Amino acid sequence: MSANKKFTNDLSKETSPYLLQHAHNPVQWKPWSENLFATASAVDKPILLSIGYAACHWCHVMERESFEDEAVADYMNMHFINIKVDREERPDIDHIYMDALQAMTGSGGWPLNIFLLPNGQPFYGGTYFPPNAMQNRASWMDVLKGVQAAFENNREKLVEQATHLTTHLLQSNIKAQQSQAIDTIATKEEFQLIAQRLLHNADTQWGGFGAAPKFPQTFSIQVLFRNYFQNKDQASIVHAIRSVDKMIQGGIYDHVGGGFSRYSVDAMWQAPHFEKMLYDNALILGTLAEAYQLTKKPIYKEVIHATFIFLQRELFNGVGGYYAALDADSEGVEGKFYTWSYAELKAVIDPTIFDDFVAYYQVTSNGNWEHTNILWTQHELEKEWEPAWQNALKKLFDTRAVRIRPALDHKVILGWNAMLIVGFCKINAATGNALYKKAAMECMDWLEANLFQADEHYFYHSVANGRPKAHAFLDDYANLIQAYIHLQEMTGDSGYLFKAKAWMDYVLLHFIDEDGLYFYYTASYQKDVIIRKKESYDGAQPSGNALICSSLYYLGQVLDLPQWQLQAEKMIHSIRPSLLQYPGSFGFWAQSFYQMSTGTIELVGVGPTVHESLAALNAPFLPHSIRMLSQVEEDRIPLLKGKKCAENQFFICKNNSCSAPMPLVELILANI
Repeated sequence: MSANKKFTNDLSKETSPYLLQHAHNPVQWKPWSENLFATASAVDKPILLSIGYAACHWCHVMERESFEDEAVADYMNMHFINIKVDREERPDIDHIYMDALQAMTGSGGWPLNIFLLPNGQPFYGGTYFPPNAMQNRASWMDVLKGVQAAFENNREKLVEQATHLTTHLLQSNIKAQQSQAIDTIATKEEFQLIAQRLLHNADTQWGGFGAAPKFPQTFSIQVLFRNYFQNKDQASIVHAIRSVDKMIQGGIYDHVGGGFSRYSVDAMWQAPHFEKMLYDNALILGTLAEAYQLTKKPIYKEVIHATFIFLQRELFNGVGGYYAALDADSEGVEGKFYTWSYAELKAVIDPTIFDDFVAYYQVTSNGNWEHTNILWTQHELEKEWEPAWQNALKKLFDTRAVRIRPALDHKVILGWNAMLIVGFCKINAATGNALYKKAAMECMDWLEANLFQADEHYFYHSVANGRPKAHAFLDDYANLIQAYIHLQEMTGDSGYLFKAKAWMDYVLLHFIDEDGLYFYYTASYQKDVIIRKKESYDGAQPSGNALICSSLYYLGQVLDLPQWQLQAEKMIHSIRPSLLQYPGSFGFWAQSFYQMSTGTIELVGVGPTVHESLAALNAPFLPHSIRMLSQVEEDRIPLLKGKKCAENQFFICKNNSCSAPMPLVELILANI
């Protein structure tokens, strides 16, 4: 990253760590702005849009090689309007132009370097370009000169190409089926088929799905958990647990400091891409919680807590919110902070356990990865909690702590923090640890205090250095609603439920499409993008539409809003062909499909001390259930209406009918 203060561009006024990394490039970068297209049209120059993020390794490489080169910068400044975007600060822009790049080339990635007409329509792009041509990849200067020549001499063809591409982006939006008649929404047999098709792509040796690079795919693992619970399918639970075990044994899990890296570059989970993202750890926590609920393996509880401690130590802002990410690089080298030479380990580890230690973690004198060593194992992790092992890992942690640390992306992102709140609620339910409950509630309090714009009644997407940026997107609100729902189940506080409803009303007002079924990524009042995208695929994070579908179904049942429940059923009906054919790309959708196929039960408790039963009620794995407890009579919630709170009483409710009162133990045992 550049430290040359000779140059300063407009990014110096920004707060995003990624944008600030480029503030002293000789390239005259500008941030995205509402008047960008008007400015570009006035000077009749093409726009070079370069998108990345703070933890992006190849973004840093291209900066060093090209964007810090004064000759390259002079050419860029003369012929282009150069725009830098942090994909995490403006995911809406990233979605549009990444889809454009994939349509053009069949692949994508970051840095995303894409060329636009002055009106914002894309016509050419790529990812990383080297300073010199190599391996059938043009040099960056060759690309710049080729684009400039085409813009000067072949404008009509570029306009035609950009128009067709923009039309394609609009047509690729998810659409409602022509017929909305619903006969059968979802069946148990179809859900079992979804799980079986996931297992067709299972790596039965190393866990996970597919070959390298290998991502956690937590939604697919959770589908297998549900198929085991519903259909008692042994293959599902065996592979799901295999996947969890192999991940926590692998180098993708930080055995010294806790927490998980982004993904593994190999099939064995040995060598991670070392960046640590908040949302990955949030989703993995939720998956570990379910694994612990189903198996009660002590090691899962230990890894949950180690990951929680990592989050508190390295991503917590100290007052409630959590930062976005830690870089993969330090001192310009990927993974340098996390890897070890044989000699370093020998100098730190107690000689009495050294031979066992290096054998356990696959360490060699020549290194097990790029001449250095990543700690990973093929053994159960119980050994890591033995006193001698804990002492050794603590010494390594202290040794590592004095190294130059990877850079921190100190944005606090609404949707990612809401996702973490859900993860905290799940690990509290699974383990009963009150620290997780406290962290979840404090995080929500902080988000409401720092990202909510009370005067105009909306949330911001992110905040850095005290400056909020961008109106919240669909994913932000969708995760926020999920967080309120989980907080209500964790605390029994119905106030969270009514907040979930209020923000669902907001989403229905500002994000719904013309067919009244799916939801746009951007709000109707946002005007600085060329098109409004509708996302359907579940990738590294659940899609906003999948999250909204889940919440509509939940809130529709709890609050007796049949139109919301029907809309969720229509969404599943419409996505169903894709889900059945490509379940790995619709893993969160599949969880709503499961809910509809199995039917929801409502576990209700009322009474003066009923909240003392929260831990017992939340501890079991009951993914088909809604949990509702109240210490006061609450007629605004249909499940509670008419139920007197003079004494503690528990009920099982389904299809608008409740059982006779029963003891809590019987309530739980009836559903396990």
